[in-house]
Amino acid sequence: MSRPVRRPLLSRVTPPQLIALSFALAILIGGALLSLPGMVRPGQALGPLDALFMATSALCVTGLSVVDLPRTLTLTGQCVLLLLIQLGGLGIVTLGTLFALLARRRIAFSQRVLLAQQISALNVGGVLGLLRSILLYTAVIEASGTALLALRFVPEFGWGQGLYYSVYHAVMAFNNAGFTLLPQGLTPYVADPLVSVVVPVLVILGGTGFLVQANILGHLRDRRRQHLLVHSRIVLSVMAVLLVGGTALFALLEWSNPRTLGPLGVGAKVLASFFHSVSPRTAGFNTLDYELMRPATLFLTILLMFIGANPGSTGGGIKTSTAFVMLGSAWNMVRGRGELIAFRRRLDQETVLRALSVTLLSTVIVGVALMLMLALNSDPRLDFLHLTFETVSAFATAGLSMNATPDTNAAQRVLLLLLMYVGRIGPLTFAVAFNSSVRVRDVNYPPERDILVG
Repeated sequence: MSRPVRRPLLSRVTPPQLIALSFALAILIGGALLSLPGMVRPGQALGPLDALFMATSALCVTGLSVVDLPRTLTLTGQCVLLLLIQLGGLGIVTLGTLFALLARRRIAFSQRVLLAQQISALNVGGVLGLLRSILLYTAVIEASGTALLALRFVPEFGWGQGLYYSVYHAVMAFNNAGFTLLPQGLTPYVADPLVSVVVPVLVILGGTGFLVQANILGHLRDRRRQHLLVHSRIVLSVMAVLLVGGTALFALLEWSNPRTLGPLGVGAKVLASFFHSVSPRTAGFNTLDYELMRPATLFLTILLMFIGANPGSTGGGIKTSTAFVMLGSAWNMVRGRGELIAFRRRLDQETVLRALSVTLLSTVIVGVALMLMLALNSDPRLDFLHLTFETVSAFATAGLSMNATPDTNAAQRVLLLLLMYVGRIGPLTFAVAFNSSVRVRDVNYPPERDILVG
C-alpha cells in the first residue's frame, strides 16, 4: 500500500493565517533588531518590551511611541524603524511577491489569492499588474513628497539633515504612520501652508487605497472602457464627506479655544482644521496638542479614527466602505426599504453582513480592551478620556496620542501592542485566521464583487 502524501505545512495555511503569522514574525524580528547594540543612543535605554512595542507600531503603521524617538534611537535605529514602516505599509506579502517577480519566479495561484487578500483586489487575475502599479505609484508619490518637504526642511536644517527629515516624513505620511524626528513634532508648522498641505495630501493618497487609485487613473486614461467602480464611488464620496465635515466641525469646536485655534489667524485656523480632519484617518501627525483640545473635539477625533481609511490602503479603522454600508443599511431600515442601492447598484446581503461583522467585532474588541486598560491603570493622571483616546488610536492604527502612551504600564503596553496588531491585519481576518473551525474551502477570498468592506 502506498503511503498518503503529506502536503507541505504552508499549503495547509489559509491566506488570513499566513498574513497574521507573517506580521507576527516580522514584529518579533523587528523587535529583535531594535534591541541590537548600536540602535540606542548612549545614556538611553530601550527594553525588550519597548523595542517590541516600537516594532509593532512601525510594522502596523501606527506611530504610537513609548520613547522620545530622536533622543532615543540612533541614525541606524531610525533607519530600521523607517524600513519597518515601509514594509508594513506596502505589506509583507506584497514585498515577497515583488522579490519573486524580480527573480523571475512564477507566481502560483495560491500566492495570487494571498496577495489579493492583502491589497484588497477585487479579482485574482489582474493582481500582478496591480502590484506593479502600486510599487511604481508608491515610489513616485514618496519621492514627490520628499522634494516638496525639502523646500521647507533643507533651508531650515541644511542639506543632509533637511533631506533626511524630508524622506522620513514623506514615507511616514504616505504610509499613514505618525512618527516624527522633529523635537516639537509638526506643531511649529501649524500655520505653514507647505508642510500643513503636503503632509495631509500624502496621508490622503496613502489612505485612499491602491485599488481606488488604479481605478481612477484608468478612468482618466480611458473613460469609455474603464468606468469608476461602485466601490470607488462609495469610498470617494465618504472621504469627501469626512474631509469637509471633519474640517468644518473641528473649526466650529475649536475656533475660540485660546489654547489651540484661538490665537491663530483665519487662514491658519482653516489650515489647522483641515490638517486635523485628515490626521485622524490613521495618520498620527498633529500640529496642535490634543491634550489642549475640548472634549467634544476629542470625541470627534475618536469617531474619525474608528472609521479610518479605505480598504486596501495603508490606513486602519473599520474602513469608509464599512461605515457607508452600515449607515446606509440602517437608513434603509428606518425608511422601511429593502436592499441597499448605491449608485444604481444593489449591494448583496453578504456585503451587508460582512460590514456588520467588522463593525461589531471592532466595537467589541475596543470595548473589552478599554475595560482592561481602565482595570490595569495605575496612573491617576490617565483618566477615562485619555485611555479611550489611546485605545481607539491603537486599534485604528492612527498613532494620535494625548501624550498618555509613555505613561502606560507594562500590561497596558502589551494590550496596546495587541490592539495595533489586530487593527492592522483586520478584526475579521484575525478572527478567521485563528478560528480552527473555519476550513479553507469555507472562506471566500477574494470575493467577486464591487464593494470591499473591512
